[in-house]
Amino acid sequence: MISRNTKNVLVVSIGFLSMFTAYGGLQSLQSSLNAEAGMGVASLSVIYASIILSSMFLPPILIKNLGCKWTIVVSMGCYIAYSFGNLSPGWYTLIPTSFILGMGGSPLWSAKCAYLTIAGNLQAPKDNKKSADVINQYFGIFFFIFQSSAVWGNLMSSLIFGQGTNIADIPEEDLELCGAGTCEEIVFNSTSNSTRPEQKLIYTLVGSYIAVGVLAMIIVAVFLDNIDSEQTREFRGNREPLCSTFLATFLLLKDWRVVTLIPLTIYSGLEQSFLSGEYTKNYVTCALGIHFVGFAMICFGASNSLCSYGFGRLAEYTGRAPLFFIAAVTNLSCILALLFWKPHPDQLPVFFVFPALWGLADAVWQTQTNALYGVLFPRDKEAAFANYRMWESLGFVIGFAYSNFICLDFKIYILLAMLVLTTVTYPIVEYHEWRNPTPPMGEGAYEQHSGNMPEAAMDKNVTPQTSL
Repeated sequence: MISRNTKNVLVVSIGFLSMFTAYGGLQSLQSSLNAEAGMGVASLSVIYASIILSSMFLPPILIKNLGCKWTIVVSMGCYIAYSFGNLSPGWYTLIPTSFILGMGGSPLWSAKCAYLTIAGNLQAPKDNKKSADVINQYFGIFFFIFQSSAVWGNLMSSLIFGQGTNIADIPEEDLELCGAGTCEEIVFNSTSNSTRPEQKLIYTLVGSYIAVGVLAMIIVAVFLDNIDSEQTREFRGNREPLCSTFLATFLLLKDWRVVTLIPLTIYSGLEQSFLSGEYTKNYVTCALGIHFVGFAMICFGASNSLCSYGFGRLAEYTGRAPLFFIAAVTNLSCILALLFWKPHPDQLPVFFVFPALWGLADAVWQTQTNALYGVLFPRDKEAAFANYRMWESLGFVIGFAYSNFICLDFKIYILLAMLVLTTVTYPIVEYHEWRNPTPPMGEGAYEQHSGNMPEAAMDKNVTPQTSL
């Protein structure tokens, strides 16, 4: 019999699985499907730029007023708006709906991370385990289920677009333009390889994405417990000054650990944007055609999903540092290989090996970085995860913003440089945490009492946050 907290983790995970089956599928296709004048990657840039904006103030305000559950539900509605924008893609439909999605993006992810952290802190005393270990397991379960959304979303796109007749026949001279090393022709001009599917197939796909997005909202609204409702009521009854809530994300930057984790967090967004924006366009679509994008990303999603669960469990025995090392070495190997590989249809298996290895590395960046923020900042979780989304989104913005303006070689060098910087800064925080572990929140800090919150504040395990 699973515990109540584990049940809630499963509900959150399934809700995100449904929502990102839709959004993840659309994101993977933007650089190829809406390639005209760079409209697709421009919309992705707007999404993550507005996530940065929303990270500055929205997550603490929404989470403390609505609670994690209803913040998730409201924010999911913003994602569905973007799916509607893709029914008739244009600058006047994609850009506004991209902005709406971005404004809901940071509250959605911050609320999810805060919810899993609360659930882990509640469950740890019951299982007689460390809070950090249970939080790691919960994030592992979440990403195991969530990352499989890449499988289902991209499977839908590949099967639906595979029914079309506009399949590109790619001549040998066009194949010479694929991959790194041939800048101008492939970066600045559209090729016939990204032939747009028939409009009826696009309607079918986007309509299906809208349906699973609405299903996600229903799942969370009906089945998720409101485990922080007591905190929310207390906050509404004893309101803090709006200014302090508004500035909570920035005030946490006084903590040197947040600043030191910025390169790691930016890299997390940069490496994801590279795979979904550059690899899909300059390798898969260029050499195989757009109908293969989904199949390549399925390999990424399947690998990411399985490794997320495994690493979430393994971290209890190995700690985070060895897993980060594995991810860094894996990404480094892929980055160097992509610099020299010239993609060709005769090398079909190779197109799927790269996403699979990338998924292994991304599983570490996602599960362990999220868990790290939850362990380091248990008393400022809303602001901490807002910072996480803000800096990760900056990585996405950088990756998508220069997509149409600089050569692929330079993009790979930038990715490589950020990876090297991450391997220098992250160990500093990990070493400090090993020497001076952050005290976890006690169970009483989250339990719903019939009395007032001061009773929870008296929990002996709760110590004041001294880093601010």
